[in-house]
Amino acid sequence: MTIRTRLLSLVMAAVLAASCVAPMLAYADDDLGDVDTPRVSVTSQQATDSFEGVTVSADNAAATLDGCDFALSDFKRAQTGSNRDIDGAYCGYAFYEGSSAYSVVFIAMSDYAVVYLSPEAAQQIGYGDSSGDAAASLLSLLCALDSANASGGATLNADVTCYVTTETRYVVDGVAFTFNQELSDGRFYACVMGEDGSDVTDSSNARYAKPTHASFANVVASDQATIVAQPSMWESLGTFLSTLDYSPLWVTLRTTLTAIVFIFVLGLAAAYFCLRMPSRVRDIFDAIFTIPMVLPPTVCGFLLLLCLGNNTAVGRWFIDIGFPLIFSWPATVIAAVVVAFPLMYRSARGAFESLDPNMLDAARTLGWSDARVFFRLMLPLSWSNIASGTVLAFARALGEFGATLFLAGNYLGVTRTIPIAIYFEWMNGNTDVAIFWTIVIMIFSFVVILFINL
Repeated sequence: MTIRTRLLSLVMAAVLAASCVAPMLAYADDDLGDVDTPRVSVTSQQATDSFEGVTVSADNAAATLDGCDFALSDFKRAQTGSNRDIDGAYCGYAFYEGSSAYSVVFIAMSDYAVVYLSPEAAQQIGYGDSSGDAAASLLSLLCALDSANASGGATLNADVTCYVTTETRYVVDGVAFTFNQELSDGRFYACVMGEDGSDVTDSSNARYAKPTHASFANVVASDQATIVAQPSMWESLGTFLSTLDYSPLWVTLRTTLTAIVFIFVLGLAAAYFCLRMPSRVRDIFDAIFTIPMVLPPTVCGFLLLLCLGNNTAVGRWFIDIGFPLIFSWPATVIAAVVVAFPLMYRSARGAFESLDPNMLDAARTLGWSDARVFFRLMLPLSWSNIASGTVLAFARALGEFGATLFLAGNYLGVTRTIPIAIYFEWMNGNTDVAIFWTIVIMIFSFVVILFINL
């Protein structure tokens, strides 16, 4: 990610956090390939900077090379393919090209790549002459476009062994590659299979091979390639803001604000009644109320899932009344309440224990009821510590991740909170979005700490 994009993320995060804080004082087998391996995503500007002489269009669809009379356009990347039969026949691990064939197709394996060049495209770029410049230029353009479109997936390395062919079928060490195959009406594929027709993606196959991804492009004259200029800072800002999904923010705020109401009431009640229990009983309940603070959040989530899952009596009861609990928005509230409750409880109990018991007894001798003592005496005298505990619990609920993911899952617009969004955006290669949400959380946390210190 470029420095400019990072700065834009910082500015947008600051503006968004400030606007939300002020009013408050919400068909593929992807086990193949490397799509689940976190990688830093690459922008068209970075691809341009990384490959000398190559200019990548801002839409990542075309690229030109200085001094080269041809270019690539209509670039498309297939992150994964399918290993299913097509029209009742097994054709190998197939990458779908589209409704038309491309003049350049490459399939990347774990340690090499095969590039198909149609005879017309080969003639156009002068492939096969003694200089070999055409192949080198083609590979530079492919690498730059592939990097710009990777979105966190595997990329084509310029140093990798690369086989270039003009034949629609090419064999490397018993692995057959076929290109531009119309396997069904109007649907073209590029496929990888054993030379004997076997499935090379099966680990038991002696010719086991691992396709990582495929890409497709068309060769055009350099002056016919449409190169979209890099947007200005304000254009980038507008694009980022207009395409960003803000639902994690609203889900987080809705969850946290709802949870803090329950946390506040339950924390005060638990602290008050613990003081009135016998010493031995109080120690047991104190351990129960405090243990979520020391357990890993994933353990809390797992225990909640065991207690409230669909196979439990409680879970089935919620289903019977038409209110499924697991993997729903209320589950995010429950997770936040459980992990943040101990902070409120410990703060309130510490505040109540610091009060002079003789003063409370004196109030009772004057005829004050327990409720009046609590609301007119204990709460006002303990309010500063209670307020700090409330803010800390709010911050803890705001940043909850493990228990929420276990109990509520990751459903966009329903249970995806900011911490969950950060993780999955990073995993999907959307590093700029992950950084944006990280900065939002950091600003919220800074405001919380500042509030406590005031």
